[in-house]
Amino acid sequence: MAGQKNKVTIFDVAKASGVSSSAVSYALNNKPGVSEATRAKVLKIARDLGWKPNGAAQSLARSNTSRIGVVLAREETQLLSVEPYMMELLAGLGTELEQHDYSILLRFAVGRDAEMAILKDWIATGNVDALLLVNLEMDDPRVELLKNNPEMPVLALCDPSLSGGLPVMRSLDMQAVTRAVSYLHDLGHERIGRVGGPESFGHSYIRDAAFSDAAAELGVRYRCLHADYTPSGGIEATKRLLSVSPRPTAIIYDNDVMALAGMGIAREMGFDIPGDLSIMAWDDSFMCTAVFPHLTVMGRDIVGSGRRAAQLLLKIIDGEQVDVADEAPYDLRERASTGPVPAETANR
Repeated sequence: MAGQKNKVTIFDVAKASGVSSSAVSYALNNKPGVSEATRAKVLKIARDLGWKPNGAAQSLARSNTSRIGVVLAREETQLLSVEPYMMELLAGLGTELEQHDYSILLRFAVGRDAEMAILKDWIATGNVDALLLVNLEMDDPRVELLKNNPEMPVLALCDPSLSGGLPVMRSLDMQAVTRAVSYLHDLGHERIGRVGGPESFGHSYIRDAAFSDAAAELGVRYRCLHADYTPSGGIEATKRLLSVSPRPTAIIYDNDVMALAGMGIAREMGFDIPGDLSIMAWDDSFMCTAVFPHLTVMGRDIVGSGRRAAQLLLKIIDGEQVDVADEAPYDLRERASTGPVPAETANR
């Protein structure tokens, strides 16, 4: 016969209280994150059940786990199979961490609420030594959560304007945007389209503003549509841009996946690349030179950025001050998908 269970766990308290295990952990460890009413309720039920703190578990929570936590929400999870950026970033992050006997604890959330629950659980239990935040949104609730729990080291990959003062590693998007628009303008392009990423992402907003400013400075007519980084999103946005009159003579895409799909549908619609339409992409995966013509890109060392993020996280864990660190700058890699505007095209 199975032995009777005589150890009350926080999961037992959570079930009896009708709250999550992370909320119970907050309450029992006197941490912020629950209301005083919930804290009092949890403490009473824990006493009634005879819960006692696990000394070994508390000791483990206070020690290093040698893990960095990363949570990908549903939208980011869907992109893993089609978009190289996140895989390259994680490759660099993991490779650098392994050299210091650290690893990545990667979780997949079905939405932002689920992501918040995972982060709260990690903060309460100490299951990771630090957090890496990706794809921050405007007024992102994760920022406030981490500001209210300064005991958890964190690095956010975003512009400082989005971080609420958290340590950040930023990409130099504004300089790259200016370079890209100037490059196309020098080729004679005065009508430029852009297919941006999801509007909810903070870096899409940063690029939107930079594109608008650069176009206005150079007298370029600029039109922007937003898509979801997928091939289908790139195709639909390209169709719309090429259906307006006068149409753009060049399109810049926020990732190479949408650029490749856009190139394909443009050809299907009868446009020569780059004779009728120049195409540029953001970032530079292997796919950009596996297609013909090869894609002109604003490239960067994404694996190197992952390594840099790991180094910064380890510094933060060791107590060093990190405010704003920059990724390596973007590099304009000119290839055959862009060219001068023929006179007859410029006037159409």
